[in-house]
Order: sequence, then structure tokens, then C-alpha cells
Amino acid sequence: MKKLLLAGGMLTLAAFSLPNPPVDKKHPHATDPNTTAEVPQDHKLVIYQVMTRLFGNKVALNKPYGTITENGCGKFNDISDKALDEIKKMGVSHVWYTGVIEHATMTDYTAAGIPPDDADVVKGRAGSPYAIKDYYDVAPDLAVVVKNRMPEYEALIKRTHDHGLKVIMDFIPNHVARSYRSDAKPQNVVDLGAQDDKTKAFAPNNNFYYLPGKSFVVPAGYNPLGPLKGPREDGKFAETPAKATGNDVFSEAPSINDWFETVKLNYGVDYVNARKMHFDPVPDTWKKMRDILLFWAGKNVDGFRCDMAEMVPVEFWTWVIPEVKKAKPDLIFIGEAYNPKEYKTYLDKGKFDFLYDKVGLYDGLRRLMTGGGTTEDITHVWKEESNGFSSHMLRFLENHDEQRIASKEFAGDPKRAIPAMTVTATLGTGPVMLYFGQEVAEPAHGTEGFSAEDGRTTIFDYWGVPEHQKWLNQGKFDGARLSPEQKSLRDFYSRLLNVASNTEAIRKGRFYELQDANNLGKEYDQRRLYAYLRYTDKQQVLVVVNFSTDKTYRPTLTISPEAMAAMGLSTKKFYTYTDLLANEEPRNALNLTLEPLSAHIFEIKSR
Repeated sequence: MKKLLLAGGMLTLAAFSLPNPPVDKKHPHATDPNTTAEVPQDHKLVIYQVMTRLFGNKVALNKPYGTITENGCGKFNDISDKALDEIKKMGVSHVWYTGVIEHATMTDYTAAGIPPDDADVVKGRAGSPYAIKDYYDVAPDLAVVVKNRMPEYEALIKRTHDHGLKVIMDFIPNHVARSYRSDAKPQNVVDLGAQDDKTKAFAPNNNFYYLPGKSFVVPAGYNPLGPLKGPREDGKFAETPAKATGNDVFSEAPSINDWFETVKLNYGVDYVNARKMHFDPVPDTWKKMRDILLFWAGKNVDGFRCDMAEMVPVEFWTWVIPEVKKAKPDLIFIGEAYNPKEYKTYLDKGKFDFLYDKVGLYDGLRRLMTGGGTTEDITHVWKEESNGFSSHMLRFLENHDEQRIASKEFAGDPKRAIPAMTVTATLGTGPVMLYFGQEVAEPAHGTEGFSAEDGRTTIFDYWGVPEHQKWLNQGKFDGARLSPEQKSLRDFYSRLLNVASNTEAIRKGRFYELQDANNLGKEYDQRRLYAYLRYTDKQQVLVVVNFSTDKTYRPTLTISPEAMAAMGLSTKKFYTYTDLLANEEPRNALNLTLEPLSAHIFEIKSR
């Protein structure tokens, strides 16, 4: 792998003698189809997503449907000073602690004063971290001492800050667990649904939607524990009147494929009557959710990743984000979004700082990594997003919802991430995210319980993450059990993320694509190679990647006079080129062979 990462060869960057073309100083790139300006970021966010329940788990039994005692569970305290040091060294700026808020679970915590959940409306032994049971509490699974769970989370926040990292946590605004009841809420807080008029399907100040006269029906065929079914799993759950299900199912009998374990929150939209909106006066649910955000902001977190943000009316975000930022202006809000037609609305009107770039760059890169698609997908993405929101897109190749790169369901070969992750991290000024275990090629093998063999690391079950556990090394976080190939891969991710976070041209620079300038060049396969510039007035870099799995290319790359002018570089001078990923000494004439699945980031300097 090291050979693939550090390959050298035949690339000539010509120094042109043509005069610089005239440049419109006010709008220097207004007519150039190859470039787009980025909104400058003082700091490029590099986010490391941690599934908190799994990250520190040292148990390797991995019994399907295993209990917390059998399969183990990571704790807040497992994320130690050493772990945070190692995360920080990778160039990370923010840690997203996923699954922190208390959610429905099959584990019995009645001894700690927590009411049990009915297994027939819980997915997996551990339960989904997105079926919230109490917005004002943290998951007891994550505490060494259950009654000390909130102080243990507060200590993790402080510990994270002490290592120069910021904290992001989930905010789940669209739905809650069917068993929702807060027993940890502040004294003056009225619980969700406590004052609802349950005789009405919809009322503007109800917190939930109801199906009067009907009782909830557990989906046919749902068997919570498979062959381990016990006396608590009777196929029944008492809920009368039934509530609407989280994924907008207004039936008392959702299917097994619906989010049947959750109930939809009412933000003032009457779904039954042509989605008529009742936003004035401000709905009660809006106020309750604002207060929940303020509660967690008061714990000194630095941002929220907002689950399924588009399932909540944009008018709520327009109102709530400024409300919360009055208390803490530096908070960041990241929206999970999947409709590109609504991106601008949720950024401009909704006031989000960043949105997911899943239906765009992720999907395009996935096609390239799995043998379909071409680099034209990347061109399409930056052109679509060049109208001002490229810098607001959070980019990634893995997260808790997506399949692992190393899984047979995705790419199989973790090296296929090398060119794709380089583009993910350097195409724009917006955030880049890494999911724990990605950097050591975790393949997510196994049927964990509720989760099938689907290439994803379970979010529903107690489980160990085997390749990640090799880096964890029983809490030493030294990677001593990793193979040489894994160590090389992790080193690549570390170098890439540090370059992305510390290189001004990538952190805050403009973008210029070089595909058109090279489409007639010998050995430049425009379908498999991708080249572009990132630059500021002070720094210029060239990114070149090869997505081919089996072919080496030896092109003579052209940087057009227009591109040189855009960067403010003279075509009459000569330049050196230093590969920042390879930690090379500067070369006067950079000769490079583009090996299969290789990536290079050259810093351009005058000589």
C-alpha cells in the first residue's frame, strides 16, 4: 500500500511563456466554466464520528442478539486522554459523539429508577439511538456508574475540550420513542404530550399526531430477539389512541419496514388537511425543542448534527437556530439532508451552517469506487454547488447509515478510498468527516442481531468492531495489533486530514478544474483521472488522483494560461512541486507515474 500512496513518475507541469490573459479584477472567474469561488473558512472542520456505544468496547465475543453483559458496551470513560490525543493527531477538529441521548433499549435499568421499555417497540437489544426516550438524559449504557451518567458525559465534554477538540452531538427533532417519557427533565418543563388533546388527530399545540379510536398494532412478523424470544416479547404494545409513526405513516399499523418504534412530532403541519401550516402563534413543540437545544448548549457542546432535518418544516429552523445562537453564537448546526433542490432553502432560510453532501459527491464517488460512473460525476457536483453552497456541504465516504468501504457490499478493497477520500477532503472548503474504523478498513462483517449482514456497523446491537478493536488494543489506543497494511492506510488518512486542515489553499481557497485542459492529452483518461487546483493569494496546490484499479497513467499534465492567471502565477516563471501527501522534498520538474488508486497533492512554489 505504501507504494500506491507514495508513487512517483512522469508528470510534467509546463511553465508557459504566453502572456497572461486580461482578468476582470472585480469578478475574475465570472466567465470561466472551470472555476468556482469558495466561501472562505478560517478553519476547515474535520469531524471524527464516534458511535459512542461501540468505540471503547473491548469485548470481542460478538454473539448475535448478545446482551450488554455478553457483548459488552463502550462507555464515556473509555474515550480517554490517549484516545483523544490520537484522534487529534489525525488532524481532527470536532468529535461527533453519536447516540448520547437516552433512547429506548431492551436492557433493564429499573434498579437505577429508569422505566423499562417494551421489547416489541425496540429495534435490537441495545435499541436505536434515534428512538429518543428522554431528551434531557443520556443513555445509561454509556456510564460506568449509571446514576452518574450525566456527570460522566460532562467529564467527556471537558476532556475533549482539554485536548483542543470540539464536541458535536445529535439532535433528533422529528420523532421520539413510543415509550417517551422524561424523568430527568428540569422541574419547570412540561413533558412532550402531557397536555395534548388526544381526541383530535391534529391540533396546533399538540406535540404528537393521533389516530382517535384506534390502538397501535405491532408490525406483523416482528420478532425482537429472533430465536431468543422471551416472555417480555408478546407482540403487543399498549398505545391508545395510536400515534403517527416517525416516517410520516398515519396508520395504527405501520409495517415492519417503517420506523414503527418511533412517533412523529407535530410542528404545526396538518398532514391530514392538505398539510396546512399553523405557525402563528409559535407552536408548543417549537418551544419545547428550543428548550432542549438550550439545555444541551448549556452543557458546553459546540454543535448539533440534526437528524432528518428536512422532515421538519424549514420555518422551525428559521426560528430556532437564531434563538439558540443568541445564547451561544458559535454553535454549529449540521443538517442531515437528501434533497439537493432544497439545499439552498435549508441553508439560506433555515440558517443551517452545513448540510450532508450524500446525494451528490458521496453517490458519485461511490459509483467510481465500485466500477461505475466517471469523474464527470465530480464535475457535475461542483458545478451544481458552485452557486454558493459548496462550502456548506459536509462530505464523507462513511457514516453510521452507510455501508463500510471495505465491506463486500461496497468497494471490498479499502485502497479504493485513497483517490475518493482525497477528493472528499480537498474539493471544497466545507467540512470533511471520517467514521471511526474507516481508517483501519473495518468491513462490518456479521449479522449482529436486529442488523442483517448488510455492510453496515450496527447501531441497534451490542457489538465489538473487530478491526477498530485492533487499534483500540484493550484501551491502549496504540494500534499495536494492526497489520502493516492497516497501519499504512491509517497513516494515509492521517496525512490527508492534516493536509486538508492545515493547508490554506484547501481550507479557504478557490477551485479550478483541469479536466478540459487535459482531455486531449496523451494518457490522460478523463474518465478515471481527476485534476484540479485549490488556491489563495498566498498558496497554490494541485490535486491529481487516479480512480483506476489496474491501470497506470503517465500523462503530461497541462495547466492552462487561464488557470495560471486565475492563481496569480506568471507563465514566464518556473515552479517547484512538492507532494504534501508524500512529504517529499521540492522537485524542479515533477515527474510522476499515476499508479492505480493513487492520490497526490502538490504545493506549487516559484523557484
